[in-house]
Amino acid sequence: MAQFPDLVSAQPLTDAQAMALAIEAGQRVRGTTYPNPPIGCVILDTAGIAVGVAGTEPVGGRHAEPQALEMAGPRAQGGTAVVTLEPCNHIGRTPPCTEALAAAGVSRVIFAVADPNPVAAGGSEWLRYKDIEVVEEFQRDRVTAGYLRPWLHWQRTRRPHITLKTAGTLDGFAAATDRTSQWITGEQSRARVHIDRARRQAIVVGTGTVLADNPRLTARTSDGEDLSTQPLRIAIGTSEVAADANIRGDSFRHIRTHDVEVALETMADMGLIDVLVEGGPRLASAFLEADAVDAIESYIAPAFLGAGLPVTSSNHETSITDISRFRTVAVETLGDDILITALRSGKDRG
Repeated sequence: MAQFPDLVSAQPLTDAQAMALAIEAGQRVRGTTYPNPPIGCVILDTAGIAVGVAGTEPVGGRHAEPQALEMAGPRAQGGTAVVTLEPCNHIGRTPPCTEALAAAGVSRVIFAVADPNPVAAGGSEWLRYKDIEVVEEFQRDRVTAGYLRPWLHWQRTRRPHITLKTAGTLDGFAAATDRTSQWITGEQSRARVHIDRARRQAIVVGTGTVLADNPRLTARTSDGEDLSTQPLRIAIGTSEVAADANIRGDSFRHIRTHDVEVALETMADMGLIDVLVEGGPRLASAFLEADAVDAIESYIAPAFLGAGLPVTSSNHETSITDISRFRTVAVETLGDDILITALRSGKDRG
Protein backbone atom coordinates (compact mmCIF):
# COMPACT_ATOMS: atom_id res chain seq x y z
CA MET A 1 0.00 0.00 0.00
CA ALA A 2 1.02 3.59 -0.61
CA GLN A 3 -1.31 5.23 1.90
CA PHE A 4 0.11 7.94 4.14
CA PRO A 5 -1.87 8.41 7.37
CA ASP A 6 0.87 10.71 8.69
CA LEU A 7 -0.18 13.29 6.09
CA VAL A 8 -3.86 13.54 7.05
CA SER A 9 -4.83 16.83 8.68
CA ALA A 10 -6.66 17.85 11.81
CA GLN A 11 -7.53 21.30 10.47
CA PRO A 12 -9.19 22.41 7.23
CA LEU A 13 -6.82 22.93 4.29
CA THR A 14 -6.88 25.34 1.39
CA ASP A 15 -6.77 23.87 -2.11
CA ALA A 16 -3.11 24.92 -2.37
CA GLN A 17 -2.26 23.19 0.90
CA ALA A 18 -4.05 20.05 -0.24
CA MET A 19 -2.12 20.06 -3.53
CA ALA A 20 1.12 20.39 -1.56
CA LEU A 21 0.16 17.21 0.31
CA ALA A 22 -0.65 15.46 -2.96
CA ILE A 23 2.75 16.47 -4.32
CA GLU A 24 4.43 15.08 -1.20
CA ALA A 25 2.54 11.79 -1.58
CA GLY A 26 3.62 11.49 -5.20
CA GLN A 27 7.22 12.30 -4.32
CA ARG A 28 7.25 9.50 -1.76
CA VAL A 29 6.44 6.87 -4.39
CA ARG A 30 8.78 8.23 -7.06
CA GLY A 31 10.96 5.48 -8.47
CA THR A 32 8.56 2.67 -7.56
CA THR A 33 5.73 3.14 -10.07
CA TYR A 34 7.21 3.24 -13.58
CA PRO A 35 6.04 2.91 -16.28
CA ASN A 36 3.04 4.36 -14.46
CA PRO A 37 3.35 7.95 -13.24
CA PRO A 38 4.02 8.64 -9.54
CA ILE A 39 0.77 10.35 -8.59
CA GLY A 40 -0.44 11.77 -5.29
CA CYS A 41 -4.07 12.18 -4.23
CA VAL A 42 -5.70 13.89 -1.25
CA ILE A 43 -9.36 13.51 -0.27
CA LEU A 44 -10.86 16.44 1.63
CA ASP A 45 -14.12 16.00 3.51
CA THR A 46 -16.87 18.62 3.37
CA ALA A 47 -15.05 20.63 6.06
CA GLY A 48 -11.82 20.67 4.04
CA ILE A 49 -9.97 18.24 6.30
CA ALA A 50 -7.61 15.79 4.60
CA VAL A 51 -9.03 12.36 5.44
CA GLY A 52 -7.19 10.31 2.82
CA VAL A 53 -3.71 10.71 1.32
CA ALA A 54 -2.08 8.19 -1.01
CA GLY A 55 0.32 7.66 -3.89
CA THR A 56 0.47 5.22 -6.79
CA GLU A 57 1.39 1.63 -5.96
CA PRO A 58 4.01 -0.26 -8.01
CA VAL A 59 2.89 -1.36 -11.48
CA GLY A 60 -0.10 -3.68 -11.30
CA GLY A 61 -1.22 -2.15 -8.01
CA ARG A 62 -3.81 0.48 -7.29
CA HIS A 63 -3.67 4.09 -8.37
CA ALA A 64 -3.55 6.89 -5.82
CA GLU A 65 -7.25 7.82 -5.96
CA PRO A 66 -8.85 4.53 -4.84
CA GLN A 67 -6.35 4.20 -2.01
CA ALA A 68 -7.07 7.72 -0.76
CA LEU A 69 -10.80 7.04 -1.05
CA GLU A 70 -10.37 3.85 0.97
CA MET A 71 -8.71 5.85 3.75
CA ALA A 72 -11.41 8.50 3.66
CA GLY A 73 -14.30 6.03 3.79
CA PRO A 74 -17.75 7.66 4.03
CA ARG A 75 -16.17 11.08 4.69
CA ALA A 76 -15.38 11.30 0.96
CA GLN A 77 -19.11 11.83 0.30
CA GLY A 78 -19.57 15.43 -0.88
CA GLY A 79 -15.86 16.10 -0.52
CA THR A 80 -13.03 17.10 -2.85
CA ALA A 81 -10.32 15.04 -4.52
CA VAL A 82 -7.03 16.85 -5.14
CA VAL A 83 -4.78 14.97 -7.58
CA THR A 84 -1.49 15.77 -9.30
CA LEU A 85 -2.63 14.18 -12.60
CA GLU A 86 -6.04 14.04 -14.26
CA PRO A 87 -7.85 10.90 -13.01
CA CYS A 88 -7.64 8.10 -15.56
CA ASN A 89 -10.70 7.13 -17.57
CA HIS A 90 -9.79 3.71 -18.92
CA ILE A 91 -9.70 0.09 -17.84
CA GLY A 92 -6.17 -1.26 -17.70
CA ARG A 93 -4.67 -3.31 -14.91
CA THR A 94 -7.03 -1.42 -12.59
CA PRO A 95 -10.54 0.08 -13.01
CA PRO A 96 -10.96 3.77 -14.00
CA CYS A 97 -10.24 6.21 -11.19
CA THR A 98 -13.05 8.44 -12.46
CA GLU A 99 -15.62 5.76 -11.63
CA ALA A 100 -14.14 5.26 -8.15
CA LEU A 101 -14.41 9.00 -7.44
CA ALA A 102 -18.01 9.13 -8.64
CA ALA A 103 -18.99 6.02 -6.70
CA ALA A 104 -17.56 7.55 -3.51
CA GLY A 105 -19.77 10.62 -3.95
CA VAL A 106 -16.98 13.14 -4.44
CA SER A 107 -18.50 16.45 -5.58
CA ARG A 108 -15.35 18.24 -6.74
CA VAL A 109 -12.08 17.19 -8.37
CA ILE A 110 -8.99 19.38 -8.64
CA PHE A 111 -6.00 18.26 -10.69
CA ALA A 112 -2.74 19.86 -11.78
CA VAL A 113 -1.86 18.26 -15.12
CA ALA A 114 -4.06 16.91 -17.90
CA ASP A 115 -3.16 13.33 -18.77
CA PRO A 116 -1.15 13.41 -22.05
CA ASN A 117 -1.68 9.68 -22.59
CA PRO A 118 -4.57 9.38 -25.09
CA VAL A 119 -5.44 5.94 -23.73
CA ALA A 120 -6.07 7.28 -20.22
CA ALA A 121 -7.20 10.85 -20.98
CA GLY A 122 -10.75 12.16 -20.91
CA GLY A 123 -11.30 11.92 -17.18
CA SER A 124 -12.35 15.54 -16.77
CA GLU A 125 -15.07 15.26 -19.41
CA TRP A 126 -16.45 12.06 -17.86
CA LEU A 127 -16.51 13.63 -14.39
CA ARG A 128 -18.38 16.68 -15.67
CA TYR A 129 -20.87 14.38 -17.37
CA LYS A 130 -21.51 12.97 -13.88
CA ASP A 131 -22.14 16.52 -12.58
CA ILE A 132 -18.87 16.61 -10.63
CA GLU A 133 -17.17 20.00 -10.54
CA VAL A 134 -13.70 19.89 -12.11
CA VAL A 135 -10.86 22.39 -11.63
CA GLU A 136 -8.10 21.85 -14.18
CA GLU A 137 -4.41 22.84 -14.27
CA PHE A 138 -4.37 23.95 -10.63
CA GLN A 139 -0.71 24.72 -9.78
CA ARG A 140 0.29 23.01 -13.02
CA ASP A 141 3.72 24.66 -13.28
CA ARG A 142 4.67 23.52 -9.79
CA VAL A 143 3.90 19.90 -10.64
CA THR A 144 5.38 19.85 -14.15
CA ALA A 145 8.67 21.28 -12.84
CA GLY A 146 8.88 18.61 -10.14
CA TYR A 147 8.95 14.85 -9.82
CA LEU A 148 6.28 14.27 -12.52
CA ARG A 149 8.48 15.93 -15.16
CA PRO A 150 10.35 12.76 -16.25
CA TRP A 151 7.12 10.86 -16.93
CA LEU A 152 5.65 13.79 -18.86
CA HIS A 153 8.89 14.02 -20.86
CA TRP A 154 8.64 10.31 -21.68
CA GLN A 155 5.03 10.68 -22.82
CA ARG A 156 6.04 13.47 -25.19
CA THR A 157 9.35 12.14 -26.54
CA ARG A 158 9.57 8.42 -25.71
CA ARG A 159 13.10 9.15 -24.50
CA PRO A 160 14.49 9.06 -20.95
CA HIS A 161 14.54 12.27 -18.95
CA ILE A 162 18.19 12.97 -18.10
CA THR A 163 19.17 14.69 -14.87
CA LEU A 164 22.88 15.52 -14.59
CA LYS A 165 24.22 15.47 -11.04
CA THR A 166 27.37 17.44 -10.33
CA ALA A 167 29.24 18.04 -7.08
CA GLY A 168 32.15 20.39 -6.63
CA THR A 169 33.81 23.36 -5.05
CA LEU A 170 33.04 27.03 -5.53
CA ASP A 171 35.83 27.18 -8.11
CA GLY A 172 34.32 24.33 -10.11
CA PHE A 173 36.42 21.30 -9.20
CA ALA A 174 34.99 17.84 -8.58
CA ALA A 175 38.24 16.33 -7.28
CA ALA A 176 41.85 17.20 -6.51
CA THR A 177 44.60 16.64 -9.07
CA ASP A 178 45.32 13.24 -7.49
CA ARG A 179 41.61 12.35 -8.09
CA THR A 180 40.73 12.33 -4.37
CA SER A 181 37.27 13.74 -3.75
CA GLN A 182 36.12 12.37 -0.37
CA TRP A 183 34.63 14.44 0.90
CA ILE A 184 34.15 17.73 -0.94
CA THR A 185 30.48 17.98 -0.03
CA GLY A 186 29.11 17.39 3.44
CA GLU A 187 27.13 14.65 5.11
CA GLN A 188 23.70 16.13 4.36
CA SER A 189 24.50 16.41 0.66
CA ARG A 190 25.71 12.83 0.52
CA ALA A 191 22.55 11.64 2.28
CA ARG A 192 20.42 13.52 -0.24
CA VAL A 193 22.29 11.91 -3.14
CA HIS A 194 21.46 8.45 -1.82
CA ILE A 195 17.78 9.34 -1.39
CA ASP A 196 17.79 10.71 -4.92
CA ARG A 197 19.36 7.53 -6.28
CA ALA A 198 16.59 5.45 -4.75
CA ARG A 199 14.00 7.56 -6.59
CA ARG A 200 15.56 7.02 -10.03
CA GLN A 201 15.23 4.13 -12.42
CA ALA A 202 18.89 4.20 -13.38
CA ILE A 203 22.23 5.77 -12.43
CA VAL A 204 24.76 6.34 -15.21
CA VAL A 205 28.53 6.83 -15.11
CA GLY A 206 31.28 6.50 -17.67
CA THR A 207 33.57 3.50 -17.79
CA GLY A 208 36.43 5.88 -16.97
CA THR A 209 34.83 6.61 -13.60
CA VAL A 210 34.28 2.88 -13.02
CA LEU A 211 37.96 2.14 -13.68
CA ALA A 212 39.25 5.09 -11.63
CA ASP A 213 36.90 5.07 -8.63
CA ASN A 214 35.24 1.62 -8.61
CA PRO A 215 31.93 3.05 -7.31
CA ARG A 216 29.02 0.95 -6.04
CA LEU A 217 26.34 3.40 -7.17
CA THR A 218 23.84 1.88 -4.76
CA ALA A 219 21.38 3.88 -2.66
CA ARG A 220 22.44 3.56 0.97
CA THR A 221 21.63 4.80 4.46
CA SER A 222 24.11 6.84 6.50
CA ASP A 223 25.15 3.53 8.10
CA GLY A 224 26.01 2.05 4.71
CA GLU A 225 23.01 -0.27 4.51
CA ASP A 226 21.24 -0.60 1.15
CA LEU A 227 17.88 1.14 0.86
CA SER A 228 14.89 -0.99 -0.12
CA THR A 229 14.62 0.57 -3.59
CA GLN A 230 17.69 0.38 -5.83
CA PRO A 231 18.30 1.85 -9.29
CA LEU A 232 19.70 0.07 -12.31
CA ARG A 233 23.43 0.80 -12.57
CA ILE A 234 24.73 1.65 -16.05
CA ALA A 235 28.26 2.20 -17.33
CA ILE A 236 28.62 3.94 -20.70
CA GLY A 237 31.83 3.52 -22.71
CA THR A 238 33.88 1.00 -24.64
CA SER A 239 36.37 0.12 -21.90
CA GLU A 240 35.87 -3.24 -20.24
CA VAL A 241 34.35 -3.35 -16.75
CA ALA A 242 36.19 -5.81 -14.53
CA ALA A 243 34.30 -8.91 -13.42
CA ASP A 244 34.85 -7.95 -9.78
CA ALA A 245 33.96 -4.25 -10.17
CA ASN A 246 31.68 -2.91 -7.43
CA ILE A 247 29.16 -1.72 -9.99
CA ARG A 248 28.48 -5.23 -11.25
CA GLY A 249 25.54 -7.38 -10.16
CA ASP A 250 22.03 -8.25 -11.25
CA SER A 251 21.14 -4.58 -11.69
CA PHE A 252 24.09 -3.67 -13.92
CA ARG A 253 24.16 -2.89 -17.63
CA HIS A 254 27.08 -1.92 -19.86
CA ILE A 255 26.22 0.27 -22.85
CA ARG A 256 29.26 -0.05 -25.10
CA THR A 257 29.32 3.26 -26.92
CA HIS A 258 30.67 6.80 -26.72
CA ASP A 259 27.73 8.09 -28.75
CA VAL A 260 25.20 9.80 -26.47
CA GLU A 261 22.42 9.39 -29.03
CA VAL A 262 23.01 5.64 -29.18
CA ALA A 263 23.04 5.50 -25.37
CA LEU A 264 19.73 7.38 -25.20
CA GLU A 265 18.13 5.05 -27.73
CA THR A 266 19.40 2.03 -25.82
CA MET A 267 18.00 3.34 -22.54
CA ALA A 268 14.68 4.12 -24.24
CA ASP A 269 14.53 0.54 -25.53
CA MET A 270 15.08 -0.58 -21.93
CA GLY A 271 11.99 1.42 -20.90
CA LEU A 272 13.96 3.86 -18.76
CA ILE A 273 12.07 7.06 -18.01
CA ASP A 274 13.96 8.76 -15.15
CA VAL A 275 17.78 8.60 -15.38
CA LEU A 276 20.44 10.26 -13.23
CA VAL A 277 23.86 10.83 -14.82
CA GLU A 278 26.51 11.08 -12.12
CA GLY A 279 29.61 11.52 -14.27
CA GLY A 280 32.51 11.81 -14.56
CA PRO A 281 33.53 15.06 -16.22
CA ARG A 282 33.87 13.73 -19.77
CA LEU A 283 30.51 11.95 -19.69
CA ALA A 284 28.84 15.06 -18.24
CA SER A 285 30.30 17.16 -21.05
CA ALA A 286 29.25 14.62 -23.67
CA PHE A 287 25.62 14.74 -22.52
CA LEU A 288 25.68 18.55 -22.35
CA GLU A 289 27.24 18.89 -25.80
CA ALA A 290 24.63 16.52 -27.22
CA ASP A 291 21.87 18.72 -25.74
CA ALA A 292 20.67 15.64 -23.88
CA VAL A 293 20.47 17.10 -20.36
CA ASP A 294 16.96 18.02 -19.24
CA ALA A 295 17.74 18.98 -15.64
CA ILE A 296 20.76 19.59 -13.42
CA GLU A 297 21.24 18.98 -9.72
CA SER A 298 24.42 20.78 -8.70
CA TYR A 299 25.83 20.30 -5.20
CA ILE A 300 28.24 23.12 -4.34
CA ALA A 301 30.51 23.09 -1.30
CA PRO A 302 31.82 26.39 0.16
CA ALA A 303 35.42 25.44 -0.56
CA PHE A 304 38.25 26.20 -2.98
CA LEU A 305 40.79 23.75 -4.43
CA GLY A 306 42.67 26.08 -6.76
CA ALA A 307 43.40 23.20 -9.15
CA GLY A 308 41.99 19.77 -9.84
CA LEU A 309 39.58 17.84 -12.01
CA PRO A 310 36.73 20.05 -13.24
CA VAL A 311 33.05 19.21 -12.93
CA THR A 312 32.92 19.00 -16.73
CA SER A 313 35.72 18.43 -19.21
CA SER A 314 35.64 19.03 -22.96
CA ASN A 315 38.33 18.94 -25.63
CA HIS A 316 36.47 21.41 -27.84
CA GLU A 317 37.07 25.13 -28.08
CA THR A 318 34.03 27.12 -27.06
CA SER A 319 32.50 30.52 -27.58
CA ILE A 320 30.02 32.31 -25.35
CA THR A 321 27.42 31.47 -28.01
CA ASP A 322 27.88 27.79 -27.10
CA ILE A 323 26.64 28.33 -23.55
CA SER A 324 23.99 25.90 -22.25
CA ARG A 325 21.50 27.83 -20.16
CA PHE A 326 19.25 26.38 -17.50
CA ARG A 327 16.44 27.87 -15.40
CA THR A 328 16.84 27.67 -11.63
CA VAL A 329 13.75 26.19 -9.98
CA ALA A 330 15.07 25.47 -6.47
CA VAL A 331 17.97 26.39 -4.20
CA GLU A 332 18.36 24.39 -1.00
CA THR A 333 20.81 24.61 1.87
CA LEU A 334 22.18 21.22 2.97
CA GLY A 335 24.39 21.86 5.96
CA ASP A 336 27.12 24.14 4.60
CA ASP A 337 26.43 23.11 1.00
CA ILE A 338 24.00 24.42 -1.58
CA LEU A 339 21.93 22.30 -3.97
CA ILE A 340 20.80 24.08 -7.12
CA THR A 341 18.13 22.40 -9.22
CA ALA A 342 17.76 23.80 -12.73
CA LEU A 343 15.77 22.87 -15.82
CA ARG A 344 16.81 23.23 -19.44
CA SER A 345 15.91 26.60 -20.91
CA GLY A 346 14.97 27.46 -24.45
CA LYS A 347 12.58 24.58 -25.18
CA ASP A 348 9.88 22.54 -23.50
CA ARG A 349 11.73 19.63 -21.90
CA GLY A 350 8.91 18.46 -19.66
